[in-house]
Amino acid sequence: MLRSINPATGQLQYQVDTLDDKQLEQRIDAAQTAFQDWVGAGFDGRGQVLRNMAALMRDEVETLAALMTDEMGKPAGEARGEVEKAAWCAEHYAQYAESYLRSEQIESDAGESYVQYLPLGVILGILPWNAPFWLALRFAAPTLMAGNTCLMKHDPNVPACGEAIAALFERAGAPAGVFANLPLETERVGNLIRDPRVQAVSFTGSERAGGVVASTASAEIKHSLLELGGSDPAIVLADADLDEAAQTICLSRIINAGQSCIAAKRIIVEAVVHDEFVSRLQARLAALRVGNPAREDTDVGPIARPDLRDELHRQVQDTVAAGAKCLLGGQMPVGEGFYYPVTLLTGVDAGMVAAREETFGPVAVVMKVDDEQEAVALANNTRYGLAAAVWTASTERARRMAARLEAGQVAINGIVKTDPRLPSGGVKRSGIGRELGPHGIREFVNAQQVWIA
Repeated sequence: MLRSINPATGQLQYQVDTLDDKQLEQRIDAAQTAFQDWVGAGFDGRGQVLRNMAALMRDEVETLAALMTDEMGKPAGEARGEVEKAAWCAEHYAQYAESYLRSEQIESDAGESYVQYLPLGVILGILPWNAPFWLALRFAAPTLMAGNTCLMKHDPNVPACGEAIAALFERAGAPAGVFANLPLETERVGNLIRDPRVQAVSFTGSERAGGVVASTASAEIKHSLLELGGSDPAIVLADADLDEAAQTICLSRIINAGQSCIAAKRIIVEAVVHDEFVSRLQARLAALRVGNPAREDTDVGPIARPDLRDELHRQVQDTVAAGAKCLLGGQMPVGEGFYYPVTLLTGVDAGMVAAREETFGPVAVVMKVDDEQEAVALANNTRYGLAAAVWTASTERARRMAARLEAGQVAINGIVKTDPRLPSGGVKRSGIGRELGPHGIREFVNAQQVWIA
């Protein structure tokens, strides 16, 4: 039984039955059976389903957004934006999948030689709660357009979102078995990965859980795509536009109440503008409204679960105890729901908890450096490597810095974000492989070499 708790109230909303072994077997078998016909539908047939899916999401954006607000506390405006972005992802792959997977001619000693990209079969997606619709389409749109079928094991926090996504695919015309929602307890996932009909796994979530998924898949000689945590640096140099940097970094830090892997988490500021920048950032953070995510004027909603809020507060307390200054927030609120105040910590160094660990909540951490060299060294001083941002008036300087930053993506004078047109993923302990763009759709295909005498 999966229990849905409203994070704005802390109250049980409803319970959802999990699949029994027989029901799970039926859904896996249906995905395997549907595979060949789905391949035969071609890019046009598969693309029509994705376009229908996008149209349905846009028509029902209010209803779908409300599910996220209720189940994981996403503010209403952000939730609508997520549904629209998920629809865009579906449309993008419907339009570009064929060109992304076009066969490539390669010269060799053959009369002709080429590489063609063929689907693998049944692909399992294991998804987190923090972006229920976007992450589902980020997984499913390229995977389905490549000709695979999908099994989605969504997070137990968002069972209604999982059911709604599956229902949308059915109504969009996806044949039976092509996309299946698997409401399951987390402890049953290991056997699902081991099932011989499952060919590969896509996982988004924590570093610890990603290690378990990867080791299980590797033991079965199966490919796994991992998008894990981040402690993403945002570097602000002395020649940056401080107002623009403060505004954008503020937004990056508090989107989804700060519960985002690619949010700016360590804000690294050159010493000569440190105090001026902190003043600008503090003013913007202090103006944010924390409250009921269903209200249109809410900027920051609740943390998704009480244990996540407790962990965030521990990180703040430990960092302050180690010598950091708390200029804003930092106190555990009383009352219903799992809210946490927007918090600003300064005087943080690399050894403190908030710099070493991923902070999943509205906590901004500012670190001071003397120059660009120290900024890059500090940015790379982490076991993570998901994303980074650089703020400077010199684009060429930023390009040189980007090449030295150990991160899967770098934004220059802008917000770090995911985009269906561009690959996204991490290095070090932030993950393996890439999602989105032409690179993402090639994760779950067989790059088959053909040699003709």
